Amino acid sequence: MKFIDEATVELHAGKGGDGSASFRREKFVPRGGPDGGDGGRGGSLFAIADRNINTLVDYRFARIHRAKNGAAGRGADCNGKSADDVILRVPVGTVITDFETGETITDLATHEQKALLAKGGDRGLGNLNFKSSTNRAPRQFTRGMHGESRKLKFELKVLADVGLLGMPNAGKSTFIRAVSAARPKVADYPFTTLHPNLGVVRVDNNRSFVIADIPGLIEGAAEGAGLGHQFLRHLARTRLLLHIIDIAPFDENTDPVSEARAIVNELKKYDETLYDKPRWVVLNKADLMAPEAQAKRVQQFLAGFGWHDKSFIISALSGEGCKELTFAIMQHLDVTRDTATVQSEDAEPGSRLMNSNS
Repeated sequence: MKFIDEATVELHAGKGGDGSASFRREKFVPRGGPDGGDGGRGGSLFAIADRNINTLVDYRFARIHRAKNGAAGRGADCNGKSADDVILRVPVGTVITDFETGETITDLATHEQKALLAKGGDRGLGNLNFKSSTNRAPRQFTRGMHGESRKLKFELKVLADVGLLGMPNAGKSTFIRAVSAARPKVADYPFTTLHPNLGVVRVDNNRSFVIADIPGLIEGAAEGAGLGHQFLRHLARTRLLLHIIDIAPFDENTDPVSEARAIVNELKKYDETLYDKPRWVVLNKADLMAPEAQAKRVQQFLAGFGWHDKSFIISALSGEGCKELTFAIMQHLDVTRDTATVQSEDAEPGSRLMNSNS
């Protein structure tokens, strides 16, 4: 299935049904009085996150969604039927924004999370509601209200713990194949993945994490070169970035340091928050060099790149170093998860105290 990660839709909620101006007319009841019923409520449109859906492809082709109008009220105190609501099921991780203003309406990050997108119109009132001691034969009634109409943008940000960065042909797809059951396309010629791939890395029976491989970046992506920045949104929810670098490029004129710096610059242009995420350097294709040449090349790269944080040397093709890397990732995720839990627990007493003082 083609991966669709954004779509623009028009939503039109239903109009409320009009109230009725009716009077009771029965034999032997000369003064029956008003009996006009209320109209029905117009249908609303909701979005629900569904973990069984992977893409927004349904909304790429079905762009307009309408809810039905409520039925009008009738005599004999009969209220009109309310229209059914329309449910739009979207993948978990979908962010919905207003197309005109860019305002975020909801972020559906958990399964079965529900959000109101367009509210149906309120019902009209029948003349029965206007009866009083001074107005015994009211002819007033109200019309149903129009429902909301909105143009929204659906944007999918995949839920992954770890994201892969790198130039095309750096070996990201080979790496995700080596550590998970994901099977993106790989080949012995230069090309780039055209859509994100997710893989579950199982470290042991009870511990695992999700890794996301996005299409490779190239210099000038901020200006629209290559696939541009359109897939970097999928790294927004990650807790760790792996910068995959081809340490043994086929072209001898290719400088790994320059390519690595280009990736970092593009990341900073796209989003400072993403740029500030924890990032590890992973030097790939170590199997293409002798051990002596490998150590020298790695030292030259780290010195030229000015990198003093965590770095790993692997061969995604042979699996060398991949197991050690996945264990280090799992340990990092466990530590960050525990830290976040402690911080949230420490924040709770203060918030409760503030509420009690207020």
